[in-house]
Amino acid sequence: MARFLDRIWIRFGLGIAATVLVTMGVMALTSVVYGQIEYERFHESLPESVRAEFDLLNARDLDDSPRALEIYRQYWQGNDWDTDIYAIIIDLLVCLAFGLVAGLWTSRMVTQPVQSIAEAAHRVALGDFSVRAHARSKGGEMTDLVNDFNHMTDALETLERERKSTMAAISHELRTPLAVLQARLHAICDGVIPSDPKEFSRLLEQVHHLTRLVEDLHTLSVADAGRLSLHRRELDLTALVHDVLEKYATRLATHNMQAEVGLQGDIPLIQADPDRLHQMLNNLIENGLQYAQSGGWLGIELRHEGEYVVLAVSDAGEGLPEESYTQIFERFQRLDPSRNRATGGSGLGLSIVSTVVELHGGQIAVDRAERGGVRFTIKLPLH
Repeated sequence: MARFLDRIWIRFGLGIAATVLVTMGVMALTSVVYGQIEYERFHESLPESVRAEFDLLNARDLDDSPRALEIYRQYWQGNDWDTDIYAIIIDLLVCLAFGLVAGLWTSRMVTQPVQSIAEAAHRVALGDFSVRAHARSKGGEMTDLVNDFNHMTDALETLERERKSTMAAISHELRTPLAVLQARLHAICDGVIPSDPKEFSRLLEQVHHLTRLVEDLHTLSVADAGRLSLHRRELDLTALVHDVLEKYATRLATHNMQAEVGLQGDIPLIQADPDRLHQMLNNLIENGLQYAQSGGWLGIELRHEGEYVVLAVSDAGEGLPEESYTQIFERFQRLDPSRNRATGGSGLGLSIVSTVVELHGGQIAVDRAERGGVRFTIKLPLH
């Protein structure tokens, strides 16, 4: 019932009905008051002896007796038609004033949230995302509309803040390798440093870093636009894990890291995009190589849980504080001082991992690994 009364058209209709009823009551009261005033004027105009006789008749409840009617006809000033006209005019003037005030109040009550939204929308259009609309009541359709508008403004403010942060981070990420390239190329041209294969290798590393950054940005921008398509087919996730680890065998050995694969039971085939899952697993292993090298261990576990296949990637590094787990998938987030561009990361790898998992309809979580590092747990649906 309360929800029904919160509907704007119901409230507006009830407001109008109440206004009409109160206006009718005011009109009746005005008529009574005006009649009483006219009666008092008539009573005061009576001669003293006639007034005494008239009061006696009223006291005996004979105010409609022939004698009382005769007194009315003899001493009533003016005619009944004029009196009625005056009464109607006064009623109309009083009701007009009351109806106007009541109507304006009712309209204001109904339209105030709309006006608040209009003013807030104008400021949002000018670029002020801190403004919020206000509702007079705590329930109803107009309050829902105000709340939805404020949620939209919250989202716009967050997007604008992320846009500015992303632009600042991109310029920062691009500026460092470009500055290194420019400085060393100038030095080569001036003959300060030799143009040998070792120097070319250093320059090529900076180019690779720029290439990875641009490719990661392109992947995320396409995903944000909803155009990152998936080419699903039956996929053996166990074979994919072994294939990726085989490609990383040399780098793992160089970093003195031991890779370990654990299978719990039979792992069914899933419907997934092999290229995107390759990219996802590559980024997780790169994350372990860059930030958990000190642990010397990388573990990958696969198991079947109902309608999902669970992939867990763990390391034995120094780990991260629990309060930072919710931020680890944000773009250009480096929650540990060791996580900087000097390690070769773009700051976008884990964002891409999260995006790929979401596109597959899966879930991803991060917690502390058994060996003290970080564990990424990914649930991918079978279909």
